[in-house]
Amino acid sequence: IMGNTKYTNIAASAFVLLLLLTTIAMAGDPNGSNTYTDDVAGMKLAVNFAWTLIGAFLVFFMQAGFAFLGAGALRVKNTVNYFAKSYMDFSIGALAYWAVGFALMFGGSKLYAGLEDGNSIIGWSGCFLSGNSYDVSTMMFWMFQVVFAATAATIVAGACAERMKLQAYLIYSGIVTAVIYAIYGHWVWGGGWLATLPYGVGVRDFAGSGVVHAVGGMVALAGIYLLGPRIGKFNKDGVPNAIPGHDVPMIVMGTFFLFFGWFGFNPASTLAATDLRISVIAVNTFLAGAAGATLVCYYTFFKTKKVDIALTCNGALAGLVGITASCAYVPTWAAVVIGVVSGFIVMYGIKFNDWVLKVDDPVGAVAVHGYNGLWGLLTVGIFADGTYGGVSGLIVGNTSQIIAQLIDMVVVVVWAFGTGYILFYIIKKIVGLRVSPEEELTGLDLGEHGYSAYPEFVIAGPMDGLREGQISDNLECSTEGART
Repeated sequence: IMGNTKYTNIAASAFVLLLLLTTIAMAGDPNGSNTYTDDVAGMKLAVNFAWTLIGAFLVFFMQAGFAFLGAGALRVKNTVNYFAKSYMDFSIGALAYWAVGFALMFGGSKLYAGLEDGNSIIGWSGCFLSGNSYDVSTMMFWMFQVVFAATAATIVAGACAERMKLQAYLIYSGIVTAVIYAIYGHWVWGGGWLATLPYGVGVRDFAGSGVVHAVGGMVALAGIYLLGPRIGKFNKDGVPNAIPGHDVPMIVMGTFFLFFGWFGFNPASTLAATDLRISVIAVNTFLAGAAGATLVCYYTFFKTKKVDIALTCNGALAGLVGITASCAYVPTWAAVVIGVVSGFIVMYGIKFNDWVLKVDDPVGAVAVHGYNGLWGLLTVGIFADGTYGGVSGLIVGNTSQIIAQLIDMVVVVVWAFGTGYILFYIIKKIVGLRVSPEEELTGLDLGEHGYSAYPEFVIAGPMDGLREGQISDNLECSTEGART
């Protein structure tokens, strides 16, 4: 079709017509004059607007954290490529979420203007933020939600790093935010069937342990399963090799950025500064992240007499992921317990991937986000104390909430891994997932971008000067642990 001028013109005209039609009918409140009614109510509304938008900006800043952490954990020769994926996945994902994802996720929820149409499975109102959804309140909500969608998408970048084609990754970014993330999100946050299960108060995932992190982690697992490990990751006998990154300070700074941004992720999910539970949420978030980091720090120290700061950073992120679903519902002691368990999960999750599943995840994204996202869902059914939102778990004698959470855990694994596998399989057949062995050995920076992040340190690539017949010998040597 793209090669036929006639069909290309028809498609372009249809798209322009669609945009015009979706912007003609405007029954919302695009300038806020009808929303801001009087001084008292208006001031409260303005404070809540500002709180939610500032939270959105903090979550957006987490993209810098992901970029720094992921790039630091990779080799020099793939730095530009990883930054390109990190930058473009939120850009493409934002457009996809604006056009389709937001409507699929919140259509029928009736949370804000323009979101009236949908059912328990899928929504269909709010496309392009047009019509009734051209409203200040809906825009505020969209801004907060789109950065969550971008976070889910970018989790996969680190897991698939150093061998995935850039164009394959960018195709994934648009589809996951438009469809995979959005439909599951509708089931939990958009008034869908999981939120209305007849157990407890239905599934509860306050800020996205499941909706954001488990979805991203399980899609990443499907991706790295199909993609295969990096050259040199596993020996012939299956023993995994460590492939160190090039910049530990970037890993630590990236973790600081992510930790800071999490105070937008969790407390701002109240969507209201006037909801004073935000103080409890902030404290629980802080404690869980600190507990995860502390556990990993001392566990590695007592085991090896050395402190692994890179793994400790993953411990902090694991604790933050683990508390995200239950941060509003649990007491502070539970937040510490959740963070400690999250630290164990990330360490043994990485080992499980290396030694059992034999998949290659350069940054530990599947363990941090996928496995701890599932743990976060479970914590609601265990530790919720009934002091907020009517959500109570096992610690106060309620045995029904955990049933809903267990159902959700199964659903998110099947949905995210299953649809992720199908998506990556289709991309693999159409454009291919993986760069050539020669390009992987030389580095994706030169192969996909034509320049290096550190040009003064560029040296001849490992394949330079090799005859064609020597390539297989080089690859075999790499699989036996040679560093290239």
